[in-house]
Amino acid sequence: MEDAFDEVFPLNFGSYEDALTLIGEKSTRIVAEFTVNWEMIKVYCSMLEDGNESHWDEEYAKKQWGGIIAPPGMLLTWPMPMQWHPTKEQIHYFIATTIPLPGSTLINVSTDSEFYKHLYLGDRVSVEDTLLAISEKKTTRLGTGHFLTTRAEFFNQKDELVAVLNNNLFRYDTLEANS
Repeated sequence: MEDAFDEVFPLNFGSYEDALTLIGEKSTRIVAEFTVNWEMIKVYCSMLEDGNESHWDEEYAKKQWGGIIAPPGMLLTWPMPMQWHPTKEQIHYFIATTIPLPGSTLINVSTDSEFYKHLYLGDRVSVEDTLLAISEKKTTRLGTGHFLTTRAEFFNQKDELVAVLNNNLFRYDTLEANS
């Protein structure tokens, strides 16, 4: 049975040299299907038992921030494509899946996040991802492959930079697959 990740995020295959030509390339900018909304914020905060008044209390949030704000942990929620849509093709901003490299497994090794603006109710997020670097072939305990560095920039509907996520990923074949 095909891995669920592979169904949602199919990988492109190619050579290291092919991949190097894409450094500096940006993904298509994706605009979120729906706006930042209080219902999803409440569900998220409920699951985490996060009682921060900035997400629950309209009066408090208005005095403190000018309105209800989304928790930073929801940043990736807003531009995530729906599993299915009757008229639209699924498009992802994750550029790492489009890079032609050997290796059938992709994992996120680390993420550094920088937040510049709050997301408010009604904001519509857009995001684009840029490939910054690809390492030469490396062997780790997981397998042999290449490390990729990407930068995802998130914007609100006013085209204001909301956040930047710098990701380090490892695209590899397991050691068993290499033997």
